[in-house]
Amino acid sequence: MDQSFKISNKRHLYNPINFYTLHYTNLRFMPTEITRLFDFPYYQLEKYNLDAALVTKYNGEWIKTSTKDYLDKSNAVSRALLKLGIQKNDKIAVISSTNRSEWNIMDIGILQTGAQNIPIYPTITSEDYEYVLNHSESIYCFVSDSVVLEKVNAVKSKTQLKDIYSFDHIDGCKHYSELFTLGEDDSNQAVLDQRKNEVLASDLATIIYTSGTTGNPKGVMLTHANIVSNTLDSEPRLPLIKGETKVLSFLPICHVFERMLIYLYQYAGVSIYYAEALDKIGENLKEVQPNLMSVVPRLLEKLFDKIYAKGDHLSGIKKALFYWAVELGEKYEPYKANGWWYEYRLKIARKLIFSKWKEAMGGNLSTMVSGSAALNPKLARIFCAAGMYVMEGYGLTETSPVVSVNMFADRSFKIGTVGKPIRNVEVKIAEDGEILIKGPNVMIGYYKDEEKTASIMTGDYFHSGDKGEIDSDGFLKITGRKKEMFKTSGGKYVIPTLLENILKESHFIEQVMVIGEGQKMPAALIQPNFEFIKEWAKKKKKNIGDTNEAIVSSQDLIKRIQKEVDKCNKDFGKWEQIKRFELTADVWGIDSGHLTPTMKMKREVIKEIYKDLYAKIYS
Repeated sequence: MDQSFKISNKRHLYNPINFYTLHYTNLRFMPTEITRLFDFPYYQLEKYNLDAALVTKYNGEWIKTSTKDYLDKSNAVSRALLKLGIQKNDKIAVISSTNRSEWNIMDIGILQTGAQNIPIYPTITSEDYEYVLNHSESIYCFVSDSVVLEKVNAVKSKTQLKDIYSFDHIDGCKHYSELFTLGEDDSNQAVLDQRKNEVLASDLATIIYTSGTTGNPKGVMLTHANIVSNTLDSEPRLPLIKGETKVLSFLPICHVFERMLIYLYQYAGVSIYYAEALDKIGENLKEVQPNLMSVVPRLLEKLFDKIYAKGDHLSGIKKALFYWAVELGEKYEPYKANGWWYEYRLKIARKLIFSKWKEAMGGNLSTMVSGSAALNPKLARIFCAAGMYVMEGYGLTETSPVVSVNMFADRSFKIGTVGKPIRNVEVKIAEDGEILIKGPNVMIGYYKDEEKTASIMTGDYFHSGDKGEIDSDGFLKITGRKKEMFKTSGGKYVIPTLLENILKESHFIEQVMVIGEGQKMPAALIQPNFEFIKEWAKKKKKNIGDTNEAIVSSQDLIKRIQKEVDKCNKDFGKWEQIKRFELTADVWGIDSGHLTPTMKMKREVIKEIYKDLYAKIYS
């Protein structure tokens, strides 16, 4: 029998009127009814009217855009697009290297005309740009900077693009502010109002092309109702003080996870600050002092590595206290489950050690929402112990995206799980362990691919491709990815992510991919943490060389990483244990092709890049 956990009896149709009846029965006016994505900023204007709705840093200065300015600019864009001849269901691509206020202005400006916003990852190749632009039939493209512009210009002649606009001022490219000038004349406002009124909740809002680990990306079709429902149904899970909370946004807004959160933040009336870049996160945290931010596990790993490296440089009693606090944090359990003696020591650790961690991250950061990949429970415990609670969730682009997420309130937080399903979303576990999902958030299909759409749907249930289980308290736990599981030549199954998550606990290991499908034994390709290893070698007075190539050839390092592998192997059966490994001199990244824009490993690509090392292991 299927194991199932039903969070709601409501079916696929989402009714926003019920939501407002529930929350606004005591109000004397009827608030803006949110059924389309562009309704969110109007709701914010009506209820909060923020001075700092969107905040982006330009030339070293944080520039605020009020809710009113946001909508004034969006409406000017909409009027300009109508004058350019944009029709309902036309496609307009937006590609930005960083999150910025211009993205939101264009998003609302496009959607109000009944056209679709086609967000594209900035880090993909020109060839991928060509595929997505052609497949989506985009006719205009808005880019952030000269790097993206160069990629688009390289393929423009092979696409249907009529013109390209940029957010930065670039010679030879139209600036997007030209739309403000064109749309300043509001003589066609009545036409725009009619176009807006004709947009239905069931209409297509966006096509999001999944980054994909193999083959061409798939175009996920999401309606206004898909994302609106997911936004409103996810909102109760976040500890937001409406009209007051400050958030820092850095995950790519072209990904549906961050995009949905941006709508949610607008709905809650909180100020959104856009981080400059990944390498500026620490600096931006101190400047903005946010209360909340979304993260991916890789960011938390890097943050902890930096904190640990600083602690390792301490001496005497300070160093002893640091290690004591970390060890205490590794045993953290929510809701004071460890008893009064643990809580007493935790109070001391927070005052002496963890308070400094929090101060380094702005001082006000209390919650981080983690998604995209599996989070190491050990890391979650440490950050929670430090008073920066990590709420892990689960979702897919095809589910708009949130399926489940932890929440500290109401004892709805359990480390090692991805929380309970949000309201109106139903999850059940198939006989083979696959997670099946039903709800108003499930996409309407893959663009121009009915066969692929049919292959992942059984009735109203979407087949996630992930394996999981639901415990007796209703918490969902991800146990692996169906496609990533492999069988050795001996017929034994191996779940690589379980081994990889343990190995990445090591400060010596930055990235690792477990291999061995159809082979006699599991093995691993490992990218060392070169920054940490250089410090380790200096401290231990080991001559391992200066270049990455020299470092990965060092017998001292190979022996040290063997210890980390041996430690990991103790937790697994003999058939699962890693028998051999090879180190790579490359740093695995998005630009180098190893990782997707959401920091997932491209397993087949990595295997191809290191086919010589693969052959060396199994020869």
